Amino acid sequence: MRILFVSHAEKTHFFSMVPLAWALRTAGHEVRVATQPEMAEAVTRTGLTAVPLGADHRWKQVMEASQDEGWAARVVEAVTHSADLGHDELLRFFDETVTQYFRTVNNEEFTDALVAYTRRWQPDLIVWEQFTWAGAVAARATGAAHARMLWGADVVTRSRNDFLARIAERPEGERTDPLRNWLTETLARHGATYDETVAHGQWTIDPNPPSHRIDNGLPVVGVRYVPYNGQAELPEWLSTEPAKPRVAVTAGVSVRGYFGFDMFSIGALHAFADLDIELIATLLPAPGESAETAPSNATVMDFVPMQGLLPTCSAVIHIGGAGVQSTAAFYGVPQMILPGFWDTVVRADLIEQSGAGLCVLPGEVTPERVRESLVRLLEDPAFRKGAQALRDDVLSAPSPNEIVPVLEDLTARHQTTR
Repeated sequence: MRILFVSHAEKTHFFSMVPLAWALRTAGHEVRVATQPEMAEAVTRTGLTAVPLGADHRWKQVMEASQDEGWAARVVEAVTHSADLGHDELLRFFDETVTQYFRTVNNEEFTDALVAYTRRWQPDLIVWEQFTWAGAVAARATGAAHARMLWGADVVTRSRNDFLARIAERPEGERTDPLRNWLTETLARHGATYDETVAHGQWTIDPNPPSHRIDNGLPVVGVRYVPYNGQAELPEWLSTEPAKPRVAVTAGVSVRGYFGFDMFSIGALHAFADLDIELIATLLPAPGESAETAPSNATVMDFVPMQGLLPTCSAVIHIGGAGVQSTAAFYGVPQMILPGFWDTVVRADLIEQSGAGLCVLPGEVTPERVRESLVRLLEDPAFRKGAQALRDDVLSAPSPNEIVPVLEDLTARHQTTR
């Protein structure tokens, strides 16, 4: 088969797709990755074939220009508590998010170039990153089978289901669906029409631990999460056992790409200064900060691959990035999550419910609270037990190689061309 993976230029979202792309490649299928030009090098560094198309998105510039400081809070509220929200609140969420985010990362130049390329190459299957609806549009326009691949909790579909229920209660003349309207308009440019599979894929590939998946009533192919952090060399010190409990502190790498620094200050490390531990903080200092101001038990460095660092750790502190959270779950490491955007509150709550860690919400973050939480993670064996149970849950899902025959069968059933 010819298989086209599609992702807008966001490396951490794409990295979650790499193990599956390689599983299909080593099974003998021809695999390519369509993306915006900015990410082409990151794709080729994975050993996969990049197809750079159209123009780069301008999400960073949109964020910088936005004067609406309340949007992020409204997003968290909508994806966390959609069942409790009314029509107008959910309409505002979808209207704002489609306008500011979804349209921006799926810009017309990229989407139109992708459709044109798909018509030339004629893939059998398109696997699209969960926010890269350009892949669904290209599949619908060409008859390729298409699957949406998650990297986080499927909160958009859950919010959409709640929103569609609210819409159904209103008179026909008052039913507005921003996501459908945008996708219908985009499809029309390419002679195609909308159906609901464009919003969520003909099926969903979900790498979340089985117990953490959100049931939205859709066909789902579960797959084991396999950590991949991009090209990296492991430092020599990782090959020796730490003399003290090692704790990783990280804000991931996504946000620093937008702001130039991490959303976890060097100064915050002083909350742990009196603990007899080894802190490894992969942090990029904010303006006015310096790694030299970190406490004596902390080592600050720009980057260490999580799949190398976390197996040596007794705990990890992070802001809820899906890659860090999933990698910690894979290695059975207790987590302290300080969530604050998108689905991070939902996923942090799932970690806490599973007994694998603790969640400290934005309004609750104080030096005393985070210190107390870390001491609990390190001293209470229940968290290590919960983290091991979550690791067992992760490993219970089929590997990327094992779902290849499933994807082959689904492609044959859903494809309408070739």
